[in-house]
Amino acid sequence: MTRDKLSSSVDSFALRRRSLASVAAIAFFAGGLVTAHRAGAQAAYPSKPVRVVVAFTAGGTTDILARAVTQQMSEKLGQPFVIDNKPGGGGNIGTEFVVRAPADGYALIVNSVGPMAVNQTLYKNLPYDPLTDLVPVVQIADVPNVLVVNPEVPAKTMEEFIAYAKANPGKLNYGSTGVGTSSHLSSFMLSKRIGAETLHIPYKGANALNDLIAGRVQFMFATIPSVISHIKGGKLRAIAVSSLQRSRSLPDVPTVAEKGFPDFSAGSWFGFFAPKGTPEPVIALLNKAVNDTLPSLSAQMVREGADPVGGTPAQFGQFTRREYEKWKLIVRESGATAE
Repeated sequence: MTRDKLSSSVDSFALRRRSLASVAAIAFFAGGLVTAHRAGAQAAYPSKPVRVVVAFTAGGTTDILARAVTQQMSEKLGQPFVIDNKPGGGGNIGTEFVVRAPADGYALIVNSVGPMAVNQTLYKNLPYDPLTDLVPVVQIADVPNVLVVNPEVPAKTMEEFIAYAKANPGKLNYGSTGVGTSSHLSSFMLSKRIGAETLHIPYKGANALNDLIAGRVQFMFATIPSVISHIKGGKLRAIAVSSLQRSRSLPDVPTVAEKGFPDFSAGSWFGFFAPKGTPEPVIALLNKAVNDTLPSLSAQMVREGADPVGGTPAQFGQFTRREYEKWKLIVRESGATAE
């Protein structure tokens, strides 16, 4: 090979090396920009308003708790957390909406025991899987049910209630807020455990409570927030709460568990969930924000019948799975179905 040809080959090879190096540098730089952009976007969360779906109507327990917590989250995180009520289908409509939403942290749901633990068994064709399509963020509160009776029922204690129910088979009616609801399944569980024959009368919403006060039904399991004012006002009598520990809202009312049914636990609970695939740093940030918020809301929540919880996403996930398995068996045993 001549000197000129050799020089030309060397120059050509050097040029190719410089070109490849330039391409690699550009690719590396671009990749760095993307990585930096992603990291910056993640660090900046939330950079716009966050939609928080409530799968029930405004004014209910889920809605009240969600609004109280998100108001303080907005202040802590510097962006509005906006409540979006999407009721219907026992909570399924709002839940499915969030399941289908982008997993970017800007669509969350404050959900409850029904859509997350009961409906998978209650409904034949549920369009989501609560255990795999949503990820837990944090539990907000436990809201125990309380067994309340019309004052005309001759029972002031759990022992007296059991004796009266057994002595009057088929004469005690209990109301509920609908087939497959916590109020229905709690009363079904109790009737089975005490061996009493009772009659279920399902209602829609608050009508069950109105008829209990009027004496058209004799007893009911209701959430503490929905009846605490009626208990204090003498319109209803509290017999026992459905949680394993006494409620801080009704500390003088015993639990069903301490009255001879040690594993009896039934009630409502509420917490934040996000679409599957939501980045873990976003979940961690939201979890911390709620945990930081709960202490300042504790007194208000207890006053209104809710027991604040908090904790980690993992703890909430384990709790949700246990509740799912428990209610699956109860729904099947009750024979309850919904369209």
